Amino acid sequence: MAGPIKVPVVSQQALGGQVYHLVLAAPEVAAAAVPGQFLHLRVGEGHDPLLRRPLSICEADREEGTVALLYQVRGRGTAWLAGRRAGERLDVLGPLGRGFPAPPRDGPCFLVGGGLGVAPLLFLATALHRGGIPVVFLAGAESAAGLYRLSTLTARGIAPAVATVDGSAGYRGPVTELLARYLRPQAAAALYACGPREMLREVARLGARAETPTFVSLEEVMACGTGLCRGCAVPVRGGRTRYERVCAEGPVFPAERVAWDAL
Repeated sequence: MAGPIKVPVVSQQALGGQVYHLVLAAPEVAAAAVPGQFLHLRVGEGHDPLLRRPLSICEADREEGTVALLYQVRGRGTAWLAGRRAGERLDVLGPLGRGFPAPPRDGPCFLVGGGLGVAPLLFLATALHRGGIPVVFLAGAESAAGLYRLSTLTARGIAPAVATVDGSAGYRGPVTELLARYLRPQAAAALYACGPREMLREVARLGARAETPTFVSLEEVMACGTGLCRGCAVPVRGGRTRYERVCAEGPVFPAERVAWDAL
């Protein structure tokens, strides 16, 4: 874990819909990061706002020493973050959390992202592709305007399939319906997903039905980001209901471990 450290902004690009692509010069972080991990950023001057914001790493370039993040402005802290420009420094803690595990068997890997849930999966897709593992990437959103950074996949030879609820791009309907059309019993090495909770619940169900190892990246409000406060705990299976911390034991969990009915 690196940090907290001050790192300079390389670039900040508005993608529409109050979504931004932020690139930071952070060689230590880029060298240590694995897909599925996140950074905890201070989003204000001093301690206002008090809590940091956890943002998934969507790209890590070890040669350039940079990491990239995708985020949406949702309040005062992220609005402040959107105002940062090249050369300004941000207070960063990370990389944090447990990332996506390697596929447990041979075959293609299915990656399913909903909205900004594509962020950690873009990083994962790049890593799998470089390792010679076939990738089937499915991205879903309410409309075509909510599909972000998929061109980075096509540039690497990965052709993503998309689904939009309004039918403005790709399959008309939720991305889980598209997944059900693609996924066949034991046809995939692993299924990885990140996105809204209801989407993840359905991905977990489809993965179990297809007898496919399934891993989900959960999103929770965090305070410390390091496991000390236990404010981001979620229920997991194992006899009586137990809780594990998204920031420490996660954010990636085997889907069958999550107590979906208790969330």
